[in-house]
Amino acid sequence: MYLNGSNWKMTKKPRRRANPWRIILLLVVIGAIIYFNQAVVPTIEPIGIPTVTPTENPEIFRNRARALFDEGKLSQAIDAYKEAILANPEDSSLFVSLARVQILAGDPEAALENAELAMLRSPDNPLAHVMKAWSLDFLGDLIAAEISIERALDLADKNPLAHAVYAEILIDSQDFETASIESLRALELGPNLLETHRARGYVLYWTGNYNEAIREYQSALNINNAIPNLHLMLGYCFYANQENDKAVTSFSQANALNPGDPIPDYEISRIYLLDGIYNKAIQYGELAAKDAPQDPLMQGNLGVLHFRNRDYELALNYLGLAVRGGETEEGVIVEGVPLSYKPKVIEIFSAYGLTLARMNMCEEAVPVFQTMLSQVADDEIAFINANEGLAICTANLVEPTSTPAPTP
Repeated sequence: MYLNGSNWKMTKKPRRRANPWRIILLLVVIGAIIYFNQAVVPTIEPIGIPTVTPTENPEIFRNRARALFDEGKLSQAIDAYKEAILANPEDSSLFVSLARVQILAGDPEAALENAELAMLRSPDNPLAHVMKAWSLDFLGDLIAAEISIERALDLADKNPLAHAVYAEILIDSQDFETASIESLRALELGPNLLETHRARGYVLYWTGNYNEAIREYQSALNINNAIPNLHLMLGYCFYANQENDKAVTSFSQANALNPGDPIPDYEISRIYLLDGIYNKAIQYGELAAKDAPQDPLMQGNLGVLHFRNRDYELALNYLGLAVRGGETEEGVIVEGVPLSYKPKVIEIFSAYGLTLARMNMCEEAVPVFQTMLSQVADDEIAFINANEGLAICTANLVEPTSTPAPTP
């Protein structure tokens, strides 16, 4: 029934014949909708829900880290171990491996943190205690380091790495005899380990057996020649053996592997200073101070180099920063180093006082010498330099002069 204008008609609307093409089209549309719901919709990521991705096997990262370490790519190995830890954060051995590489890369603070994280997950993991002890040794906390290494040896008394680290701690504690025994024990238990050759070399260096120490460090470098500290220690051995050219080469290799470390440049500057090649000494002293501008010892060393080169005005700038503290031209704050019996510190204070005296600034120089005589008079060099400086100032009072006195 339908309406037509305002009149009602009670007749039925005639039925149309079905269009077959329309039916076919409708079936196609229905089929497409079913396919979309079953095949396409499940692959669409819902809005606001994080994407779920398969977790990579942590062993892949571990193996990658080992390979990178063997290739000497320490920073990449560290990153790979961190990725392995993200994939398996409860595996204490991953934290131990990471700490080991961080120590060898020159970052004991980070290594200590990861060693302690390993111990939280596995308190009786002997290697975690070894890494903690080794980190503490590098950081100068020898008492805590010895406690940790003794615990490691209680847990695994035949672990070569534990005996190697113990040997280094004993050397730093001045127990040379026991250190030698421990280093030999480490080599016996682990003749193919980098750390056992390193520890034996360390013992031999500090006991004055430089040729043997050189051989041990070279053996360690044959295992992995991309460890900066091994090249650094080899440089010390060559220098102690009066092979200065080889020492410079080793220090340069250490610097190339870890260019942010000021020590290799500092040591090269000292070699050139003792050889009387002041321009090269100053060049490397500047590089060391650039690497660590906040370090008063690096600023003081550069001042000593200028002092020995008789450039007293420049020397005074750097020596003043080292002793008094202040701010560099680049705005870096330097805290003055306190006077102590350390040879480097006595050298800086001596050069500072003598520079002031030779520039006829005795009102500032005399208090420096008096402080040296009251605090470090037992050191022969400090005693001689302080009295020499006082003599210069006394002579200036009798006969004032603007000409610097010759270097004694």
